[in-house]
Amino acid sequence: MSATLTSGGLPKRIWNTAQFAFTLLFTFVSIASVLAYHAVTRNTDAILRAASFWWSKVLFIGARATLVVEGADVIDWSTPYLIVCNHASVIDIPTMFQAVPVPLRFLLKEEMNRMPMVGLYARRTGMLFIDRDNPRAAPKMLRDAATMLSEGKCLCVFPEGTRSRSGDIGEFKSGPFEAAIKAGVQVLPVYLSGTGHVLPSDGFAVNRGTIRVHFGTPLATRNAEGGKVDRNTLAQAAQQQVTAMRSQRGGQ
Repeated sequence: MSATLTSGGLPKRIWNTAQFAFTLLFTFVSIASVLAYHAVTRNTDAILRAASFWWSKVLFIGARATLVVEGADVIDWSTPYLIVCNHASVIDIPTMFQAVPVPLRFLLKEEMNRMPMVGLYARRTGMLFIDRDNPRAAPKMLRDAATMLSEGKCLCVFPEGTRSRSGDIGEFKSGPFEAAIKAGVQVLPVYLSGTGHVLPSDGFAVNRGTIRVHFGTPLATRNAEGGKVDRNTLAQAAQQQVTAMRSQRGGQ
């Protein structure tokens, strides 16, 4: 999270500074605690679920944010998915940790691999990284993602590639969809609303509000004849579904 604090009067700046300091401290203490537990038990799923039951919930309380999840109850969570979401805020990650009721891994930008403690936690839990400045890194990332999905694990990616500052849905890059096709697993589109309000992409200015997670309809990576769906077609279908969910909710 950016250390730049958005202006808005002295009380607001003081409050934001306190929240930022709390977020950093609580995150580091949480990671240290779960990594110590992992060193003894080697239970990776347990420390992934701790991000849902503990870390992200406390951050939501601190942000005075309310989470509403729609459609998760009709998803078959006994099967793995490539979960694709729109991206508007760094709070999208703790939001998805809470909304998905099974251990969840993310495709993260390479910069997070170098962050103290955060990078260590991500590596220990099997997160994947993408170096956007190194095109040669993409094939290995896709192989690793396909392997992860084939092993029955859920992987969450933000196929727009960057955060949207306007709230509009950007083009879904087709690359990550190749991993789902190779693994033969479904793609699950998800629309996040309210994250950009609670924690805007510019600076660190937390606002009270409601975050909603809307689960869409899983998309098959095989057609009726058993052939593979083209990754560009799949990416477009997922983007269209997320855009439609946004439109159904008045662009919120």
